[in-house]
Amino acid sequence: MGFLDLLARWPVLRQLKEGDLKGLGETSMTERSRTLEPRTVQADQVVKSVCPYCAVGCGQDVYVKNGRILDIEGDPDSPISRGRLCPKGAATFQLVTGSHRVQDVLYRRPGGIEWEVLPLEKAMDMVAERVKRTRDATWEEKDVNGLPVNRTLGIAHLGGATLDNEENYLLKKLYTSLGIVQVENQARI
Repeated sequence: MGFLDLLARWPVLRQLKEGDLKGLGETSMTERSRTLEPRTVQADQVVKSVCPYCAVGCGQDVYVKNGRILDIEGDPDSPISRGRLCPKGAATFQLVTGSHRVQDVLYRRPGGIEWEVLPLEKAMDMVAERVKRTRDATWEEKDVNGLPVNRTLGIAHLGGATLDNEENYLLKKLYTSLGIVQVENQARI
């Protein structure tokens, strides 16, 4: 390959020769870029979803092929976000598919320095036992004036911005049934 052949392949000269001064046309393409296509075209299903990060409720299209998520994009049909996602919402794909995501229950015993992996069932039993023990130990049927309150002040809940309205509704119902009155969400703080 001669010098002139090499020079003719230089993108700037191709752009000048073709009149594509901004490099937005065919002159900016390579053999590889000509064959590229969005991941979304390979999907056999598009599932409508809602971004999990805050209470705004931006719509998402989840592109799936053979039961695996290929991509997550903003839903252009959503009246809330009209196809747009914030940086956290745009990173939802990594949230649900990332290899760095911890998928085990990790527990560190009081005074311990090492994490240990627990089965989910055991961890759930431990949480339930501690909630019941604390609720029983701090239960108040009546206040100082003798009025019925049926509550516990020994347990509180601070929700996060990743909880949607439905999750917050169910959590509030659970906590109210347990007599927990100190319920707050970080979105209001």
